[in-house]
Amino acid sequence: MTDTVFSPAFGNKPGTLVGRDLSMKCLTDGLSVPAGNRERARLIIGQRGMGKTVLLLELAEYAKKHNYIVASPTVVSGDMLERILEKLERDGKRVLPHARTKVTGGTVGLLGFSAGIQTETQQEPTRSFAYRLLDFCEKAGEAGKGVLILVDEVQANHEELKRLIIAYQEMVGEGQNIAIVFAGLPAAVSKTLNQHFLTFFNRAAKLYLEPISETEISIYYRKCFDELGIDISDDWIGKAAEATEGSPYMMQLAGHYITVSAAEDGTLSERAFRQAISSAKKDFITDICETTLSPLSEKDIEFLHAMAEDKKESAVRDIGARLSAEPAYVQRYKTRLSQAGIISQSRRGYVEYAVPYLKDYFRNEKE
Repeated sequence: MTDTVFSPAFGNKPGTLVGRDLSMKCLTDGLSVPAGNRERARLIIGQRGMGKTVLLLELAEYAKKHNYIVASPTVVSGDMLERILEKLERDGKRVLPHARTKVTGGTVGLLGFSAGIQTETQQEPTRSFAYRLLDFCEKAGEAGKGVLILVDEVQANHEELKRLIIAYQEMVGEGQNIAIVFAGLPAAVSKTLNQHFLTFFNRAAKLYLEPISETEISIYYRKCFDELGIDISDDWIGKAAEATEGSPYMMQLAGHYITVSAAEDGTLSERAFRQAISSAKKDFITDICETTLSPLSEKDIEFLHAMAEDKKESAVRDIGARLSAEPAYVQRYKTRLSQAGIISQSRRGYVEYAVPYLKDYFRNEKE
């Protein structure tokens, strides 16, 4: 069958946001509190495939309907600040139809958005990002609009990110109606938070994305498969939901493969179902597990390998014995991998993989 429901690709916005109602409420509530409130600066933290970008896109849609001019999700890069200003200008034209910015000589003017006013500058001198952002915020405020900046894929020690955070702090000090939301991997966010001069960033409200419940995924699957006309039992839906291990990306992958594996009349054989789940797992391991491991050190990988010998959780003392390592050494790598969101403490003295199918990945390597 043709898949018209599921969206198993990074950055895609699915038609339905599953299991993230509370997360969205936290984000949207932050737009209604007074300017300068701690909730106006948010950090969405989660591993790959947990739906960080989707939340940013959902928030952008919401904000545009609630008196905000929005810089849609911008990936941290060398030209991030210019891209943010460009996106604000573009969205400003949506809500301020009479506003225009004249571009001359390859430079942009003062971001002069105000209904019915046109800013014309023949040779506008180069201005700092903070100056231009402040000018934009002031003009947006005159029109009764707030400003929302969304940043994706936070990277540690990135100069453009530092400048943005400092500029945002200055906007708050100026009393501007502005909000900002960052999204990033646990390791990148942790390293950024450890830069002590960015104390303002440390005070931002944190939103950690947890796995989605199997119940919510099962309800979503039933609705989608009924809509697609696929004949699948509640038992198989439960098994598919369990196979996702709470990952939104795996949820989309499994749903997609089940859909395209169904016959034209909507029937689904057991063989086709099992193959669909297997294909989803393989894609998830390639897209998520391998990508998650690529920046790790050899010692990090050795620690994770040592965990794979256990059926479920691993005792930290057993990991040390397998590595022939001193407790201080084991603790150091346990902390590193925990901060990166790759492992988590299941109970005192025990850890487990925090990324779905990572255990399968390491066990398959040994076979």
